[in-house]
Amino acid sequence: MRGLLASSVGVTCAAALALSLTSPAVAARPVSPAAVRPASGAEAPGSTQSLPLAPLASRDVTLAPADEQGLPRRDVRHFSLAGVIWDDPDTELHGRVQIRTRAAGTDTWSGWQDLEAHNDDTADPGAAERVSGRVHGATAPLWVGDSDGVEVRVRAEADRGAEDMARGSRTVTAAAPLPAGLRVELVDPGESAPASTRQGAAAAGDPHRAVARVAPTPEPAEDPATMDTSAPTAEPPEDDAAMDASAANAGLAAPGAIEIPALDRQQTEQELFALRAGELTERQRTKPYIGARPRIVTRRGWGADEGLREGRFVYTKKVKAAFVHHTASGNGYRCTQVPSLIRGIYRYHVKSMGWRDIGYNFLVDKCGNIYEGRAGGVAKAVLGAHTLGFNTNSMGIAVVGSYGSKKPPAAATTAVARLAAWKLGLYGGNPKEKTYLKSGGGNRYPKGKKVRLNVISGHRDGFATECPGRKLYRKLGSTRTTAARLQGR
Repeated sequence: MRGLLASSVGVTCAAALALSLTSPAVAARPVSPAAVRPASGAEAPGSTQSLPLAPLASRDVTLAPADEQGLPRRDVRHFSLAGVIWDDPDTELHGRVQIRTRAAGTDTWSGWQDLEAHNDDTADPGAAERVSGRVHGATAPLWVGDSDGVEVRVRAEADRGAEDMARGSRTVTAAAPLPAGLRVELVDPGESAPASTRQGAAAAGDPHRAVARVAPTPEPAEDPATMDTSAPTAEPPEDDAAMDASAANAGLAAPGAIEIPALDRQQTEQELFALRAGELTERQRTKPYIGARPRIVTRRGWGADEGLREGRFVYTKKVKAAFVHHTASGNGYRCTQVPSLIRGIYRYHVKSMGWRDIGYNFLVDKCGNIYEGRAGGVAKAVLGAHTLGFNTNSMGIAVVGSYGSKKPPAAATTAVARLAAWKLGLYGGNPKEKTYLKSGGGNRYPKGKKVRLNVISGHRDGFATECPGRKLYRKLGSTRTTAARLQGR
């Protein structure tokens, strides 16, 4: 999600995600494994280290001290995902944000990596989520893997347009000061209990119940014979918040289910009539254009701590469009790490950025696994915080990774098409057509303007941003065609 569609705007997917939150809506090292895992085998809750940045001594004498801030190399507790936040969510960071990390238990440091400075996924202006007083400006988060050392530097963007030709020198001034309250957020997503522990605990409580582990599809290079293909069963949620999140998918899966299984076309049509019988048009009843429901890993399946988010769910009237994003969190992950990566993004969105829940409605990894995002029910019109100005009556699908210069895997784009064919089909949406959405306000369209958009759009179509990345955006045409074909059109 990132960079800028237009140089004059300088906003990205992650930033727009943060802006969209306002829509109205109906040093000790190394650390042993025993030190970071709970003795009981239960899920570790995760944590966030929030460390203030300070002025750095710059080699560029033309920059003021306040124009370069950072954190000198230091030891920290284990973390796997990092981002930089600041006080005012309406202040843009014009500059470059870089981080380097040390692999846990080693002396090996990474090279400098860029964090997307313009995180433009957010709630709509004026929405309760946006004006809660808890929201911060932020970069996109970056997945760095298990680390226990960090170094950060943030340099303001300089304006080199003014030149003193007579003296043969160049005058350099900062285009804008860095935002106040810069901090680096180091997120430990916590660990899910081992499958054997969960299964044993469930069996201890009910000798007739066995809980199968839900595993994301492994990397394509892995031997299919080693894949876990057992069908998952339900596991009882521990608290009210977990029960509510699970109950929101009633009719699709049993309480406590760790995945919603795939259906064939006929089963999906039958489910459509059961779920939305009183809301279907005559045309939908006669010919329900809908793609077969794909397998979806639930929030319980990726280990969401339901105590982090706000309790109530917020809905819009329908789902008229799907906005495709990328998380801009990097491509250096294995698909088996994605549940942990999503827990990290979730914690970053809620605890660091101040949102009510993870911003996206769904996430898709490079192996084609689909994950439930914001709580409220995968078949329902849940209000997200993903496309500033256009969160109402839409859904946000984020492909995990960065796709500005890297081509997205076919497994990921196919999964996006399958998901869109099903979810849009629930509401009568044709992936190849266009629809109208009313802008809630943003940098591309003013508040109140009715905008004609593709039913499957990229983030950049509603907000001036580079999200979902040039390479992924180029795939949206074929995604629309595939989704329509899956619907039987």
